[in-house]
Amino acid sequence: MELSRFASMPWFAGIGTVAFAFSGYLVGVRKHLDLLGILIVALLTAIGGGIIRDVLVSRIPLVFYDYTNLIVIAATLLLSWLAGLHRRESATFGRLFVIADSIGLVAFSMTGAQVGLSLDLNAFGVVLLGFITAVGGGVVRDMMVNDIPFILHRDFYGMVAILVAVGLFVMDTFGIVNVLTLQLLFISGLSVRLLAHWSELALPKIRAGRRRE
Repeated sequence: MELSRFASMPWFAGIGTVAFAFSGYLVGVRKHLDLLGILIVALLTAIGGGIIRDVLVSRIPLVFYDYTNLIVIAATLLLSWLAGLHRRESATFGRLFVIADSIGLVAFSMTGAQVGLSLDLNAFGVVLLGFITAVGGGVVRDMMVNDIPFILHRDFYGMVAILVAVGLFVMDTFGIVNVLTLQLLFISGLSVRLLAHWSELALPKIRAGRRRE
């Protein structure tokens, strides 16, 4: 694998960081947290998945020695506040959250899978790292505000992360990774996620039957 094929991947990582920090900000405002609470939720949403991934591969998380992500997160929160997003109607909040969360999900699934490919992991390892990077921050966010994580019950959420990671692995296997195919993968993953949400698609649920007396 030539790492130059993934030269554009830092851009996706940046997009994911902004999107997840923004989604964390929206959740914090919706839950009426104070400034510190909003900051913590946004920060952990944006970096949580990446930290879990790096721990799994015995790598020091980038945020521990590089300030770039912290600056990006701080700038995202500041701009969100200056734009007055905390004064928007609840319906607008919901739409903004879904779009931001979807962008972060797909972007981080791609960057997580790319880490697996750079370490020459097998398909399971690549997909697992993509999955954890994509959903880890959102799970931490939802648990902190006492919500059931999306991945457990809604919107085809976890499957989108898996499909995107699988797509990147297949593309790399056939040697067709380039800027165009990465963009197509991102757009396709985002489209599936948004379609699943607005069409209320979900995986089948197992419902317990009533106990007979």
